[in-house]
Amino acid sequence: MKIVSSREVYKCGLFRVTEEQATDPDGFHIQRSIVRHKGSAVMMAVDEKKRILLVRQFRLPAAKSLWELPAGRLDKGEKPLQAARRELREETGYKARKWKKLAAFWPSPGFVDEKMTIFLATGLTAGEPHPMEDERIECRWFKRKELDRMIRDGKIEDGKTIVGFLTWMRYK
Repeated sequence: MKIVSSREVYKCGLFRVTEEQATDPDGFHIQRSIVRHKGSAVMMAVDEKKRILLVRQFRLPAAKSLWELPAGRLDKGEKPLQAARRELREETGYKARKWKKLAAFWPSPGFVDEKMTIFLATGLTAGEPHPMEDERIECRWFKRKELDRMIRDGKIEDGKTIVGFLTWMRYK
């Protein structure tokens, strides 16, 4: 596929939207509106008791509070692991001595170019969180069986949390 036209139709601090057209050598043509996002780092903090740290915050698009793995956008020039270390400290106050990449995936590749990278964070040290002004974050540790049951029962609805937990359970 070759991009033949692209124009920005919206821009804000979190993302921008482009309208693009592409064709392939056979003449197949597609046109899409694409949400352009720098990407996100997701942190699966697991303590020595094998408990998983989740955060709960109100998500306006979902119109409710969700339990989820902490995550955040990559800042300009930042690599996913750098963002993961920064975001874990900001949202939860924790620092981790050991980091391991669990997965990278496109949560909604039909119209968003955001790529999420999930990291396992272990060897944790508690500290003081520093959330952003528009974040009200509650942190809580969950036992493995409890989180597994919540996913099975549909109480965890956040995709990155489901992907991270199931990847960890399958491939740890």
